[in-house]
Amino acid sequence: MCQIVFRHNIRFIYNMRSTLLLIIFFAAITSCSKKTVSEKTVASKPVIAAPTMMIVSDGSGKIYTPASKLPKEENLKPDYLQLSKGFTPQQQANLKARYNTVLPRVLYIATKSQLKSLKGVYYIYKTKFWYWKKEDGLFYLDEQYYN
Repeated sequence: MCQIVFRHNIRFIYNMRSTLLLIIFFAAITSCSKKTVSEKTVASKPVIAAPTMMIVSDGSGKIYTPASKLPKEENLKPDYLQLSKGFTPQQQANLKARYNTVLPRVLYIATKSQLKSLKGVYYIYKTKFWYWKKEDGLFYLDEQYYN
């Protein structure tokens, strides 16, 4: 009888031990799988995202982005006297009649947003208006929209 009780205790202890090991194993797996980042590893400086597009000059010739706000590393050479000339009254009337708006005349486009074709470097504004890059590094509205 003593032998039967002893065997029963050994099986009970073995089963408890294996159950306990399984619980510890699953607890370790689930606790290690959490993707947590401590606050110390996060960068302390806020990251300032560079704008991908800025309106430099609108259709009436108003300057929205002065030279001091344009990125220095882009080697832009804007002529603000030329940029301050807006669309003519006839061109503005054409834009309003065709598209119900007067589009910006000149844009700054970041390098990562620029597109290239055989005709040159371009940017598509609001999914339908094409702007082409000129020698000064800025993008001008395609003339087909206002002529």
